[in-house]
This record gives sequence, structure tokens and C-alpha cells, in this order.
Amino acid sequence: MGPTTTTRQEHMQESALSTIGLPIALAIIMLGLGLHLRVDDFRRIWREPRAMLIGLGCQVILLPALCFGLVKAFAMPPELAVGMMLLAASPGGTTANLYSHLFKGDVALNISLTAINSVLAIVSIPIIVNLALELFMGQQQYVPLQFRKTLEVIVLILAPVAVGMLINARFPAVSRKMDKPVKIASALILLVLILAILLRERAHMADYFRQAGLAALIFNLASMFIGYYVGRLTRLGEAQSRAIAFEIGIHNGTLAIYLALAVLNNSAMSVPAAIYSLIMFFTAAAFGVWVTRGQKSVAAAA
Repeated sequence: MGPTTTTRQEHMQESALSTIGLPIALAIIMLGLGLHLRVDDFRRIWREPRAMLIGLGCQVILLPALCFGLVKAFAMPPELAVGMMLLAASPGGTTANLYSHLFKGDVALNISLTAINSVLAIVSIPIIVNLALELFMGQQQYVPLQFRKTLEVIVLILAPVAVGMLINARFPAVSRKMDKPVKIASALILLVLILAILLRERAHMADYFRQAGLAALIFNLASMFIGYYVGRLTRLGEAQSRAIAFEIGIHNGTLAIYLALAVLNNSAMSVPAAIYSLIMFFTAAAFGVWVTRGQKSVAAAA
């Protein structure tokens, strides 16, 4: 089998992944989010605005600024730099809700932040990534590039969430039964996506990990600590601070991967999100143990 045939097969595999696999994966994950949402979660921002605004401020302002600083400090290659900024712009994922539940965070705040962030991402992602494209690659591209792509992203984010919310509101028993299978499917889908990217970029993966691995790790850890301590410094409760930490420290990697592959048509830009998604499961668990033990130590000392 010649190099031309191999390249053609890889291109077909990547095309199938980005046009069929990724939209289905993202839809399932967003459906899972909707199964936990109620209309009241969106109203919460008006009733309890302070925690919501602090969490949104961390997500929309602090994280892109932190990520930009890391990208410049590590002198990352342009495509990986844009991929990091795409990751920073992506909202929190449903996994954040699970970690918040496990480590006694304010899960209702997580759900509300994820919902609002997912809607805001339709505006914030194009702004942040367009700036990154211009700064790092000298291009003035738009994300998404076409009106059709804009509609696709909006539909892929909002339609499954709306369906999940409808199921939760009308058929709560069905919603509860669907919850575990959808969570398992979401985790498996993300794992398959990461493996597909690692396989596709296997020739360059050692360089990518060297160039982006440490930056992704620092970004992940710094995000959680910033979320937690901003919450504490602004006198939010312990549970709310933990919720914000997990929300801004556990991103929707699938959305970042989808935008890199299907919208920007650049597999290298999806690598930071894949690396981050591998790291965050372990670091988030370690962070959760740390804050839980820290709180127990404080309580014992008191």
C-alpha cells in the first residue's frame, strides 16, 4: 500500500469522524446535559446573580487570559496555540457536574453555569478563536466559516439540550433511566474521539505532547485553583467555590474537538483538547480529594 493510498484512507476516516461521528457524539453529550436541566436553572441567574456572575467571569475573561499567557510563555506552534485557545473558550462539560456531586460542590450552580455557558459559547467561541487565528496564524477567519456552519453549531448545542429538558420535564422517570446510559455513552464517545485523534496524529504525537502537554496540565490545574480561590476571596460558600472550580476546570473537550475538526478542518488544533481531556479526569479527582481533606482539616482544627 503506497503513501498516497494511506493518505487517502486517513482523509476518509477523518472526514467520517468529523461529519458523522462528532456531531452524533456532541448531540448525545448535550442531550445528557439537558436531562439534568430545568427552566428554573436559567432563571437562577436572576435570583442568585453573584455566584453565577463570578463563575461566568472566570470562564469568559480569566481563562482565555490565562491560556493566552501560557501559550506565549511556552512559545507554542501556531496550530497548537489556536487549539489551546479553542479549549479555553469552550464551556464546562457535563463531567463537571459529576465531580461536583462527588466532592460536595453546589451541583445546581454547576448545572446553571453549564447551561448559561453553553448558550454564551455561541458568541464567545467565535470571538476568542478569531482573535487567536489572527494573532497566531495571521488569518482573519470566522468560526464558524459559513452561515450553514453557524446553524449547525447552534443546533448541535441547543437542540439536544432542549430535547433533554423536555424529557426531564414531561417524563422524569424516563429521564432518570436514560441518565446512566447517556453518561456511559458520553465517556466512551470521548475516549473513542481521543484515540482517533491520537491515531491520526501518531507521527507527530510525541512532539505535540512535548509542546502542549505541560501547558495543558498547568492550564487545567490553574483553572481549578483560580475558580476555587476566586470563589473564596469573593466570600462565596465552600460548595459554590468547589462548583466554580470544577466548572471552569473541566471543559467540554468534545465541542472543542468538533470545532477543530469539522469547522476549522485542522486535526492538529484538536490535539490540545484531546490531551486536556485525558489529563482532567485524574487532576480533577486529585483536586477534589485535596479540597475535601483541606476542609476536614480546617473543621478538625476548629
